Amino acid sequence: MSRTIHRPRPAALAAAAVLSLARPTFAADAATTPEKLPTESVRAKAIEEQANGPVDGYRAKRSATATKTDTPLNETPESITVVTREEMLDQGANGVQDALNYAAGVRSNAYGLDSRSDGTRIRGTAPDEYEDGLRRLFNWYTSNTRVEPYALERIEVLRGPAALMYGQGSTGGLINTVSKRPQAETQREVGVQLGSWNRRQVQADLTGALSEDGEWLYRLVALKRKADTQVDHVRDDRTVLAPSLTWKPSASTSWTLLALWQQDRSGSTSQFFPWEGVATPTANGRRIPTHTFTGDPDWDRYDSDRASLTSVFEHHFDSGWTFKQNLRSSYNKVDYRSLYGDSFGNDITPAAPGTYGSGVSGLFGRFADASLTKVRMLAADQNLEGTVQTGPLTHRVLLGLDVVEYKQASASGIDYPTYYGGSVPLIDVYAPHYGGFTPPTLTANPLSYQRQLGLYLQDQVRLDRWTLVAGLRRDRAASGTEDAPAERHYATSRRLGLIHAFDNGWSPYVNYSESFTPVAAIDAQIFKPQRGRQVEAGVKYQPADGSLLFTAAAYKLRESNRVVSPTATTYAQIGETRTQGLELEFKSSVTRAIDVVANYTYTDIDQQLEQLPRNQASFWGKWRFAVAGIEGFSAGAGLRWMSSFRDVAHAYNGSVTSTAPETPAVTLVDAMVAWENARWRAALNVTNLSDKVYYSTCLSRGDCWYGARRSVVGSLTYRF
Repeated sequence: MSRTIHRPRPAALAAAAVLSLARPTFAADAATTPEKLPTESVRAKAIEEQANGPVDGYRAKRSATATKTDTPLNETPESITVVTREEMLDQGANGVQDALNYAAGVRSNAYGLDSRSDGTRIRGTAPDEYEDGLRRLFNWYTSNTRVEPYALERIEVLRGPAALMYGQGSTGGLINTVSKRPQAETQREVGVQLGSWNRRQVQADLTGALSEDGEWLYRLVALKRKADTQVDHVRDDRTVLAPSLTWKPSASTSWTLLALWQQDRSGSTSQFFPWEGVATPTANGRRIPTHTFTGDPDWDRYDSDRASLTSVFEHHFDSGWTFKQNLRSSYNKVDYRSLYGDSFGNDITPAAPGTYGSGVSGLFGRFADASLTKVRMLAADQNLEGTVQTGPLTHRVLLGLDVVEYKQASASGIDYPTYYGGSVPLIDVYAPHYGGFTPPTLTANPLSYQRQLGLYLQDQVRLDRWTLVAGLRRDRAASGTEDAPAERHYATSRRLGLIHAFDNGWSPYVNYSESFTPVAAIDAQIFKPQRGRQVEAGVKYQPADGSLLFTAAAYKLRESNRVVSPTATTYAQIGETRTQGLELEFKSSVTRAIDVVANYTYTDIDQQLEQLPRNQASFWGKWRFAVAGIEGFSAGAGLRWMSSFRDVAHAYNGSVTSTAPETPAVTLVDAMVAWENARWRAALNVTNLSDKVYYSTCLSRGDCWYGARRSVVGSLTYRF
C-alpha cells in the first residue's frame, strides 16, 4: 500500500514518528503547499503503516497489542483505541492521562490532578501498564515513574480481560505505550515550551541512518523540564534521555535496543482533602483553595529514577515462520515523603476521637508517611509465528512463552496526628504554617517478589472474510517475601473471538475473554486469586480509503475475589461483581481540512465497587486553514463531559457503611491554535479553557480530589 506525494514537503515521511511532524497541514494539491524548498523537494512513497510504527493522522489501521501479531483493526475482534503521535501533539498531552482524555471507555482523570501516577480507569478498573508489549510495573505510586509522552510513538488501550496474551492483569483492560524507534529517513527537531505554573522545557528528537546502506539506524530523544504545579511547593521537574539503535543485517533480521534514563523531581499534588471544604463548605462557608499545600516544603517529595534497556529482536525464516523476542531489564527507585490529610473524619475541624479538636474551622489533621522503594524487574516474551494451510482455512499460529520477575526492596515509616498520639500537628488549610513535626524513622520491609511464567497458544483462523481468534494459556505465578513462604497459583485462561470484514468496511464481532490476577498477602492474610470473565459484542467500520474509523462495543464483565477494605484496618474479598457498558468511538477526516475525534461511554458499575460517572462523552475537532493567503494555520477545540455520580462504601456483608457527597457533572473545554511549515511549528495549547474549579471524585472513605485547573502551554519547534 502506497501513495505518491505530489508536492514538496520534507516532513511528510516523518508523519507521526516525530512529535511535531504532524501529517500534511493542507489538501493534497500544489496550490496549498506550505513552503517550497527546491533543494529538499521529494517525490516518494509514504511509509506503510506497521503495528509499532508511525501513523499518518489520527486513525491507525493496525495494532499488535491485542494479538501480539501485526493485525488490521478491522480483523481484530476486540475493542482497541490507538492514540497516535499526531493526536497527542495536537491536544498538547503532557502525560499519558492527558493523552487518553478523548479515548472511549477510559476515565482518564479518575483521581484528578495526581503527580504520582496516571490515575486512569478502564471499564471500571485500574488498568495494568505495559511498555512495548512488556509489563512496566506491578505496584502503583510506590514504585512508579510516570511515562513521558514525548518519547512515545503511540498509546494503545486494550479494553477487557487480556490474560491470554499477558497473563496476570486487570479485568478491565491494559494500556500499552509504544516507544519511538529509529527510522531510515533522517528526521531531526528541537523545541521549547513555556507555560503555566512556570513551565520551561526543551526537547529534541533525532533519527536517521548511521550507514549508507541503512544497516544501522539510530534515534535520540531528550527532554529537560523545570516546572511548578497548581499546588504550592509541588514541582514537576523531569530529565529524559532515550537513545536507541537498530541493526538490520538483512531483510529478514532486525535487532533494536531501546535505552531509557529518566529522573523526576516532584511532590504530591494529592492533598487528601476531606469532603468538607471541597464538596461542601466548612462552618465558616469557605472552601479549600486548589493551590493549598498541607505538607512541609522541606520534607515532602516524590522523587523517582528509572533506567531500562529493552531488546527487540525479530528473524524471518525461509520457511515463512518468524521468531520474535522482547526482553527488558529495568530499575526504578522512588523516594516518597508526604504529609497527607486525615480525610477519614470527612471534615476540617476534627471532632472525634478524644480532645484533639480546637474548635477553629480550618484546622486539619495530617499523617507523615514516608517510603523508599527500589524495584528491579526482568521481563521477556518470545514467540514463534507462522502460517499453516488446512484446506480452505488459513491458520496464523502464535506459540509463545513469557516470564516476569519482580523484586522490591523498601523501607517505610509513618507518624500520626497529635490526636492519635503522634507528633504531627494540625494545620490551618487557609493560613498554613509549616514545620513543627518529627519525620518518621524508616524501617526496612522484607524483600518482596513476584514471578510469572506463562505458555500461550493462539490461532487466527481465516476463511474468506471471516476471522476466528482462539487461544489458550497456562500460567504459573508466585509471590511472597523473603521471610514467608511463597504463594503459588496456577491458572488456565481462554479467549475466543469472531469477526467478519464485509467489503463495504463494516466488521461485526463477538468475543469472550478472561483475566487472572494473584493477590499478595496483606498482614499475613491470604487471598484467593482475582478472576474476571467478559462477553463483548460490537461492530467496526473502516472503509478502504481509511478516511474514518468507527467502533461500537457492548460488554458484560464479571469479576470475583476483589479485595476491599471495609474499615481502615480490615480487608476482605467480596464475591462476584458485575460491570456492563457501551462504548462508541469515531475518528474521521470529515473533509481534507477537518479531523474529528468523538466518543461516548456508558458504564454501569456494581455498587460494591468504587464508582465512576455512568455517562461520559468527548469531542475533539481540528481545522486547517489559510490566513491572508498564508497556509499552515490550524485550530482545534475539544469538549469533555462526565455525568454526576456518588461513591458508596459497603461492608463485607453488603451493608452500606458510608455514602460520599455527589460528584457533580462537569464539562471542560480544551483549545489549540498552531502554524507550521516544513521547518517550523508554533502552537498554543489550553486545557480547561474556562479555568473551571471542580473535583473529579469524592471517595466514600472520606477524601476528595481536585481536577486540573487551566493550563496554557506555548511551543516552538524547528526541524532540520
